[in-house]
Amino acid sequence: MQTTLMIYDGTAPADSDVPRTGGVPLAPAGFAWPMCGSCCGGPLQFFAHLPVEDGVLSVFVCQNDPGACEFWDASSGANRAYLFPREGLQPMAVPETGLTLLPATSAIRTQVVTIDPDDTYDDDDGDELVPDAYDLARSGWKREPGERFGKQREVLGSFGGSPSYLEDDRLPACPSCAGAMDFAAHLEAGISSETAMNLGGQLGYVFVCRACRAGAFLTD
Repeated sequence: MQTTLMIYDGTAPADSDVPRTGGVPLAPAGFAWPMCGSCCGGPLQFFAHLPVEDGVLSVFVCQNDPGACEFWDASSGANRAYLFPREGLQPMAVPETGLTLLPATSAIRTQVVTIDPDDTYDDDDGDELVPDAYDLARSGWKREPGERFGKQREVLGSFGGSPSYLEDDRLPACPSCAGAMDFAAHLEAGISSETAMNLGGQLGYVFVCRACRAGAFLTD
């Protein structure tokens, strides 16, 4: 099985048009900074800028009052994911109040890895879960012989594939047409606790409806 991992690639300019977490969001002219619709009403924190084949995915998560605003729920209003056109984007003006930016801008490079589950999966512990492509690829990244895990903190997520261990009842519906959405990416919190997004120890999931050019985000 193949997985396209997002790998930490050092720092990047805050307004660069490269795959990254942190920095300043790029958006169409006149686009307003998204506000939390769950509880606090404050500005959301910018999480990720992810160029994809048909545009740019831009992800925001509320961090003004962690635990109060339900950022883990795709329909709560405490997060946003947008599919912007590829052209005509410009740096957004950052609100003066609220937690809006991550402490660091982390560049992302992609790496396609191929994992043979028969070589990595050990069912001696009685675990009946089917091996998950993303979980196997992440845990095996740069793993040395004799080690159980590799350099997992370097993995910032993945593009495409299927959502890792996500139950069907958590799959979001498009906010515009109510249809099923395509899975787009996993997002880990970050390379270090000092610079990471607070996801409550969970994994981020990005979905997109290309027909409506709409996105959704949740954690699990």
